[in-house]
Amino acid sequence: MKYTITGATGHLGREVTAALSKLTDVKNIRLAVRNPQKAAGFAAEGYEVSRSDYYDLPSMVEAFTGTDVLIYIPSITYNVGKRIEEFENSLAAMKEAGVKHLVDVSFMADQASNPFQMSGYYAYLPARLASSGLNYSVVKNSLYADPLVPYLPELIERGNVIYPVGDQAMSFISRKDSAEAIANVAIRPYLRDKGQVYLLTQEKNYNMIELSRIMTEVTGKKIGYQPVSLEEFADIYRSEGDGDELASMYKAAAMGLMDEVTDDFRRITGHGPQNMKDFLTENYQK
Repeated sequence: MKYTITGATGHLGREVTAALSKLTDVKNIRLAVRNPQKAAGFAAEGYEVSRSDYYDLPSMVEAFTGTDVLIYIPSITYNVGKRIEEFENSLAAMKEAGVKHLVDVSFMADQASNPFQMSGYYAYLPARLASSGLNYSVVKNSLYADPLVPYLPELIERGNVIYPVGDQAMSFISRKDSAEAIANVAIRPYLRDKGQVYLLTQEKNYNMIELSRIMTEVTGKKIGYQPVSLEEFADIYRSEGDGDELASMYKAAAMGLMDEVTDDFRRITGHGPQNMKDFLTENYQK
């Protein structure tokens, strides 16, 4: 079996590559990347590396040819039209390359009423795949826990978590746990070939009082919860290029649309995901 991973040099892509290599020989894994130079380390370890650009159909066809299972990790963009175009190009390349099996990586913000700027793409995916003729599954991630680690020094300085979500809770998963589940779905046909839709979360969600208390325990520094407005949050992080987009996601959270919890991770892997306290303790360096 040949497994091809798109976006393999990204944060999640690297984790999926590592997780998949624990379940199959690296010679069975192909990394489809826009810039092969970024994957030179993988090539040195025996992985097959192919150039693949979401806007260059021939490159994708070449990268996908001979693939039994494609793990589709999308690019990082907040442009719904571009993201859909990339996916449609990928479907066309899959068809031309003869790929029959797809594991599609998605996100929990797919409700019709969700104000997150990318929700239109995530809502489009399952309906589009249902008519694609592929054997597929969709693996939806909840919020990544990973960005909380480098965010902690700022929160310590502020003294507060400032997410504008009020009394609502949010669900999280680590990239490492997400990757383990994705790799298991890819490897096991009974988990991926019937249009299954999974949502990966930790075993509980966290409101911001709970999250701030965990952060206080882990860091040894007092961190409370003092939410700013959506407008203030967007202004604070607009200079980093994603203030408005992130604010739209937290608007969804404040509506109670980002708090679902499932046991899908356990059903896929046979064990529970790492909880928030253990994750932050393992990764935070005081």
